[in-house]
Amino acid sequence: MDVVYDRCCGLDVHKKSITACVIVTKGKEIKTFGTMTHDLFELVDWIKSKRCTHVAMESTGVFWKPIYNLLELDDIQPMVVNAAHIKAVPGRKTDVKDAEWIAKLLRHGLLQPSYIPSREQRELRELVRYRRSLIEERSREISRIQKVLEGANIKLSSVATDIMGVSGRSMIKAIINGVDNPEELAGLAKRSLKKKKDDLKRALFGSVGPHQKMMLKNQLTHIEFLDQQIAMLNEEVQDRMQPYEQDIELLDSIPGIGRSHAEQLLAEIGLGKEISNQFPSASHLCSWAGMVPGNNESAGKKKSGKTRKGNKKLRAALVEAAHSAAKTKNTYLSAQYKRLAARIGKKRAAVAVGHTILTIVYHLLNKRQTYIELGADYFDRRKKEIVIKQSIKRLETLGCKVTVEDVA
Repeated sequence: MDVVYDRCCGLDVHKKSITACVIVTKGKEIKTFGTMTHDLFELVDWIKSKRCTHVAMESTGVFWKPIYNLLELDDIQPMVVNAAHIKAVPGRKTDVKDAEWIAKLLRHGLLQPSYIPSREQRELRELVRYRRSLIEERSREISRIQKVLEGANIKLSSVATDIMGVSGRSMIKAIINGVDNPEELAGLAKRSLKKKKDDLKRALFGSVGPHQKMMLKNQLTHIEFLDQQIAMLNEEVQDRMQPYEQDIELLDSIPGIGRSHAEQLLAEIGLGKEISNQFPSASHLCSWAGMVPGNNESAGKKKSGKTRKGNKKLRAALVEAAHSAAKTKNTYLSAQYKRLAARIGKKRAAVAVGHTILTIVYHLLNKRQTYIELGADYFDRRKKEIVIKQSIKRLETLGCKVTVEDVA
């Protein structure tokens, strides 16, 4: 095999140690380092002293990130590669052999680097993902509050759509403070919930014990704290997204995608021109995200078409956006969802619509244009003659005589 890189280094990264193997024209050298910051500086200096131009390492959890950040600052090309692509030969499994195997594969140009975004996008991605985690934790805490209320036979969720709304919070705080009169609690209802006072009186009649009041107090305090943290993160993300407001507006024009979804999509797939530089086509982007069917065929037989592994955070955001798009009225995406859900089920239909949304996102960002709605009748218009023929045949089976005329 031809040598592509004369001086390269392979790293086997662990939580407490890093095994490095440098291969040059004259031979190889192997050395082990710690993972503290001083050890990482020593590792980078050692790699630079060997005049290595490229360094490859496995994508092991988050342990590769500090090493990548330091190498990125110097004139060294770091590469994070998929662990499944560089699996060592059986019978040679040690840290030293792993590092040597990675270095050999790199030297001969047999490694394909994973997509590592710019430092700006990596920071934005961490903020957006953390915000998502806090929102999910807030939802779990609301479920815990509802569980405690149900245990006390307080059926607030049966009447109020959102128990964490203005009215719901006021009632829960009153319960915590010892108010147990259903009529007094129902009097705290605001706006449209005032029309349901009779139902609220029945729903708020229960038996709340001291331990349940303590639990409700702690849970409500936790939710208020999470609200503050989410608000702070929203401000930080919005400040970092200021240069890309036009991109957010483009994505916001797609049914099912709001500002938070748009921010998450941009943080995951790339900012500005980075998306077109990294992904040559929409198909490449969808494949990287794991939104395409698997390709598994042997001896002329097609096996499981389960979607491949990809970016889990991006996939979750797209599926959520697909469910939102499915609820819109008279749109192409909602028509596609209903058409597929009847045949392959709701979960697979959501993945398919998510694939369509990601394809639309790629083209909108590349062409710099807003979304053009095709309409809910797009699929019927595309096969107009077939739809007419099937409709006539169905009416004729019912004993009707049909004459078709085009309306001007």
